[in-house]
Amino acid sequence: MVQLQHQIDENLTVTTADPTAGVRLGDWTAAARYESFDGHRVAVWTAGEGRPLLLVHGYPTSSWDWHRIWAPLAARRRLIACDMLGFGLSDKPASGYSIHRQTDLQEAILESLGVEDYDALVHDYGVSVGQELLARSNEGSARARLGRVVFLNGGLFPEQHRMLPIQKVGTSPLGFLVGWLMNRERFGENFSRVFGADTKPTEAELDDFWQLISHQGGHRLAHKLLHYIANRHQHRARWVEALQQSTVPIKLINGGADPVSGRHLYEYFKTMVPAAVAVCFDDVGHYPQTEAPQRVLDELDGFL
Repeated sequence: MVQLQHQIDENLTVTTADPTAGVRLGDWTAAARYESFDGHRVAVWTAGEGRPLLLVHGYPTSSWDWHRIWAPLAARRRLIACDMLGFGLSDKPASGYSIHRQTDLQEAILESLGVEDYDALVHDYGVSVGQELLARSNEGSARARLGRVVFLNGGLFPEQHRMLPIQKVGTSPLGFLVGWLMNRERFGENFSRVFGADTKPTEAELDDFWQLISHQGGHRLAHKLLHYIANRHQHRARWVEALQQSTVPIKLINGGADPVSGRHLYEYFKTMVPAAVAVCFDDVGHYPQTEAPQRVLDELDGFL
């Protein structure tokens, strides 16, 4: 069980005129609270007041992905986020990176914080966690009541997930080579490919992303963390049915310029889940929350 401090952090504020300028990486890491889950140390952040909103990050990054919408959201919601096992500032065990275990981690955090009702905002790797949370909600096995779910770009349907070449290698028997050959330069080249033409990260931003990805040798685990792709195929029926049989409102905010889960995913989602709300930003890539933070906030306001 996770034991967490029930204290709201007041240090993660933005002092510039633009509230979406983001939280500085140094301030973000300094605000982390390190707690235990299954004997491993997990970095957790909380901020704000109001109805709880759980934010679940993607691969291969961390909860800092939310830094450009964190302060505006914290002005109206109680935010809860962690770096999942194997990511960012959290511990990186040798094995055990299933989506179900990462979902157990999210539920344990909510329970320890006394959260009984919440909404969720999930991205990339985190969309599978969101689908498992939704499945548990649908079947009545969830530890807390899920209200609304917002999905950002991610492999909601494994048949629509277009892997990059590096991901194909990472999921092969030679996958371990990805981590050992990865460095800051190669990371920057591959990571930038999933962004929109005019919304790519700067070199300084890439440095910050890499600092968290490589923390405690995290980049060496790239092939193990990619096991989520096999999880998606294994649990495809359960997780797609979670969307189609959802008992709570769901919404997709999608960056259409994403080569992995872009407009093709958006169009497929509308066909497969016609009752859900969906919007597509054609000039934005895989990270809408950092590429177009104000547009994402506007869409969240209209739904949450």
